[in-house]
Amino acid sequence: MVQIVPDWRDLPDRLRGAAVAIGAFDGVHRGHQAVIAEARAAADRLGVPLAVVSFDPHPRRWFQPEAAPFRLMTPAQMARAMAPLGVDRLHLLPFDATMAAMTDTAFVGRVLCDGLGIAHAAVGFDFTYGKGRTGSAVGLRRQGEALGFGVTVVDRIDDGDGLKLSSSGVREALKAGDMPRAAAILGRPFAIEGEVIHGDKRGRTIGVPTANVSMGDYMRPAYGVYATRTRLPDGRMIDGVANLGVRPMFEIDQPLLEVWLFDFDGDLYGQTIETELVAFLRGEMAFDGLDALKVQIAADAAAARAALS
Repeated sequence: MVQIVPDWRDLPDRLRGAAVAIGAFDGVHRGHQAVIAEARAAADRLGVPLAVVSFDPHPRRWFQPEAAPFRLMTPAQMARAMAPLGVDRLHLLPFDATMAAMTDTAFVGRVLCDGLGIAHAAVGFDFTYGKGRTGSAVGLRRQGEALGFGVTVVDRIDDGDGLKLSSSGVREALKAGDMPRAAAILGRPFAIEGEVIHGDKRGRTIGVPTANVSMGDYMRPAYGVYATRTRLPDGRMIDGVANLGVRPMFEIDQPLLEVWLFDFDGDLYGQTIETELVAFLRGEMAFDGLDALKVQIAADAAAARAALS
């Protein structure tokens, strides 16, 4: 299990001295994984722990508080995605007024050296840091030489088909409802995690009880119906079909993920579940009445079972 460390100040020695990968790592996609692999190689070489240094909230949220939701994962999902990569710790640095005002020199000196005591850093080729993004990967290497830690810069990586391995590439795929492309960049299906909340319970009246999860700050994939797999708190994975959006027939103010778990009967209210959007089946539709809706739900369920088989 990856330990999440929520600050960089006054850390005990046991939480210092790692080889670190530094970046936003939203999505922990295959490009991010390459940066973490370089940090892991340094950790093995130096005999130190492997850590990732990221930020919470995402810097974009701090500088653009009115920006549309854009996150690809929660901190808990980020930590779980990093566990198979050998990461010991995730340093989620608070991105606040202090962090936003730091120069590139102050960030390296105060945070990376004095705070985290890093032994090595790995970053992507386009990594920037410090107020006004004045620091660069090349600049970090130069500062590291002066302060006693090594720096590995990872070049841009695309797969053999020219697939752009980036968070923006994932967002483009999700917006288009292209779940295979999103999964190819991420290395796993895109998934939404959240607490099951009470809805209007209309689904129960037509034999389709749903587990409802607020979208929060997740970016909005294409609205419509998806074949899904949901991880329950006890670890079970349950196939299902979900509507993501604002339901034109029974419109709601904020988009919601409403998952019908196949062959499941249980109370999930207040529990946290994670739902993979495996395949996009169709866009949102309005219907003439409940009978037409029920016919479509049956067709969607059949299509979901086929996609998941």
